[in-house]
Amino acid sequence: MLGRLVDTHMVSNPSIAPETIWGDTLPLFLTADCRLINLECVISTRGQPWSPLRKPFHFRASPRAIEILQAARVDCATLANNHVLDYGPDALLDCLTFLDQANIQHTGAGAQMAEALEPAFLECSQSRIAVIALTDNEPEWEATQSQPGVNYVGFDTRGLLAPYRDRIAEVIRHTRQHASFVIISAHIGPNWGAPSPAMRNLAYQLLDLGGDLYWGHSNHTPQGLEIYKGKVILYSTGDFIDDYAVDPDERNDLSFLFRIEENAGKVDHIQLYPVRIENFQVHRATGSDLAFLQRSLLKQCRPFSTHPSFQNGIGTIAIS
Repeated sequence: MLGRLVDTHMVSNPSIAPETIWGDTLPLFLTADCRLINLECVISTRGQPWSPLRKPFHFRASPRAIEILQAARVDCATLANNHVLDYGPDALLDCLTFLDQANIQHTGAGAQMAEALEPAFLECSQSRIAVIALTDNEPEWEATQSQPGVNYVGFDTRGLLAPYRDRIAEVIRHTRQHASFVIISAHIGPNWGAPSPAMRNLAYQLLDLGGDLYWGHSNHTPQGLEIYKGKVILYSTGDFIDDYAVDPDERNDLSFLFRIEENAGKVDHIQLYPVRIENFQVHRATGSDLAFLQRSLLKQCRPFSTHPSFQNGIGTIAIS
C-alpha cells in the first residue's frame, strides 16, 4: 500500500530514492525470476474518495509510485482488491495506463469485465506463469461490459456461486492452455482471523478447477500454509509495505517475503524471509520480531499439518 502517509513521506518525496522503500529486501527481489505484488492502492492524481460516509480509508499514490515498483523490478501487480477504486474509475484507468507504460503486467481490474478477467502472463527462465486475480470485497465495484471495475466473485460454504463459478472455471481452463503454472491471487475474506471453512473450500475449488497456487492477501497478518493434493495454499501473506496502525497482539507490521521455487508446473519448496514494516519501509526482521514470526507461523500451520523449518532466520516448507 503506497498511498496516504507512505506517499507523503516516501513516494512523493523527491529526496528519497525509489529503492529506499524496499530496504534490505531489495536483493531478494532482484535475484528472483519473477516478482509479484498485490497493489492495494490506486496510482493517480485524479478522482474523489468513493463513498466516504461508508468507507473510512481511501488509498491513492502519486505517479512516482511506478518508480518504486520499477526499483524492485516488479513484473506483475494484482489489482482485485478493496482499494483500487478508492478514487473512482478515472483514477483506476490512470493506474492501468501507468502500469502499461512501465511494462508492469496487471490483472484483476480493468476498463471492462473482459480486461478484469484477463490473466497476466509472465515469461520466467524455465516456464510461463499466469496470474488470475479475484476479490469478494466491494461488490459494487464489479466490472461490467461497459463499466471499469474489479473481478468480483461471490462464494459460500460450497465454493463459488453461479455465475462466478462458470466464469472463473472458463478463465482458468483457457489460461491453462497458455501457461505451465497458474497462480490464483485472492483478496478474499476479512482483515483478521484464521481462514473460515468457506474460505478453505473456496481455495480447494479454485485449485481443483486448475490453479496451481492459491495466494491470499486480504488478511493483515500471515496465516497458515496448506498443502492440498500436492498444491500450495497461502491463505494470507500479510502486509508488506503500508502505514497501518499496528495491533500489539496481531503484529500486522510483521510478515514474510514468500519465495516460491517452481519446477515443471509444481511447487518444489517455499522459502519465507521474515520482514518488518518500519517508517514506511520494509526490512528483514531480526531478534524478538523474528522469534514472534517463527512462533506465529508454526502455530498457524499446525491445523494444516504443515511443518515449516527455520535455519539462519529463513523458513522453508518442502512440498512432498
